[in-house]
Amino acid sequence: MKMLIAAVAGGAMLLAGTPALAQTAKPTLGPYGYGKVKLGMSAKRAGATGKITLKWRDRHSACSGWDLKSHPTGKDSVGLYISRKRGVAVIFAGKGMRTPEGIGIGSTMRQVRAAYPKLKTPRGLNAYVRVPGNNKAFYTFFADKGRLEQLSIAVSGQDCVS
Repeated sequence: MKMLIAAVAGGAMLLAGTPALAQTAKPTLGPYGYGKVKLGMSAKRAGATGKITLKWRDRHSACSGWDLKSHPTGKDSVGLYISRKRGVAVIFAGKGMRTPEGIGIGSTMRQVRAAYPKLKTPRGLNAYVRVPGNNKAFYTFFADKGRLEQLSIAVSGQDCVS
């Protein structure tokens, strides 16, 4: 009897569309962006997702600053940069965001190293690694006292932040 109920329930889920678990799953930061906002998207395409809001634009700058609506930032910061040349160039992690490997703000550098064995840690610079599954992007990890205060995903060759 239990198998029959599971089959009927499974059939109902197929008829109704996406299973409930997929509808409630949180997007991850990577390997191609965050949710519907993908690295490389033009400002127009990214704006059309309805997931971002403009914070500032300067016609003399190569980039504009935006926020993810689901993760707004403070007055003097942005959640992502969109480059005129490269499209969505950098996305910063918001509270609760995680990479597919489970790394997020508050993770330890020990956890980062375990998740990303190819992590590079240049002296005096932030640690970074190519994004698994997307060799055209990289993660940068901003740590203080061994814990992540921030992390970002960026398209290689981005021209918005240094």
